[in-house]
Amino acid sequence: MKAKKKGGGGANWMDTYGDMVTLLLCFFVMLFAMSKVDETKWIALVQSLNPSAVITGTSEVPPPEGSTVSPEQVEQAMGELYESMQQFIEASNMGSSVSVGKGNGYVFISFDDAVFFKGDSYELLDEGKRLLDEVAVTIQGVSESINEIRVLGHTAQADPNSPNNPLGDRFLASNRATTVTVYLQEKNVIDPARLVSVGYGQWRPISSNATSDERAKNRRVELIVTGLDVDNQAGDNIEQYYTMRESVGDMEEFTSTSGASEQVQS
Repeated sequence: MKAKKKGGGGANWMDTYGDMVTLLLCFFVMLFAMSKVDETKWIALVQSLNPSAVITGTSEVPPPEGSTVSPEQVEQAMGELYESMQQFIEASNMGSSVSVGKGNGYVFISFDDAVFFKGDSYELLDEGKRLLDEVAVTIQGVSESINEIRVLGHTAQADPNSPNNPLGDRFLASNRATTVTVYLQEKNVIDPARLVSVGYGQWRPISSNATSDERAKNRRVELIVTGLDVDNQAGDNIEQYYTMRESVGDMEEFTSTSGASEQVQS
């Protein structure tokens, strides 16, 4: 009978065990390295994507760099802007053409389209220029507390039974919003980076389009003036833009001047 062959290398299991321990060590080192995220940038990114997100377990992050106003000052500035617009509307008897409202951190101003433009034109009327001159002076007084001014252009559906041609509709709304934005920019009321124009066309009506009076209500230009959210760890709208921009790759080099960013290479 042939003798059984004795197994060799009785300690081979230690090699496997050692390999496993090494792999676990590498895994935990990798996790530790990944945990060293720039906390400020992480919070800014999360809140820029979801402003309502509540982030806990992090150290306190200071207000956006460069902020020189307090939340109380911002709220006061928005109140002053609202009151000034109300007084102007009453003094000029333009209550039927201009309306103003105020919410938490913003002032909403709506202008009858006829104040600014004729028919299908986006050439600013003299009456509209005089109105915007008054608005510009009022805004300039609280400019340090403003996060953004969004200019919205709206049209009416000419035929109640058929939508407008998208090309002409969108272009007219966008061009009118842009015309008002450019006029405000030329008045130097605020950093141009905080001026935004949007053309909605016929798609955000406030009335039906069944009658000429109802269509007239839908033809309008609006301003949404938002105050700085000093406590927002994601920063203001400009900072949030660049935070989100970083998520798509390396940014081009830029220099910051008066709150705006300019690319070194054009």
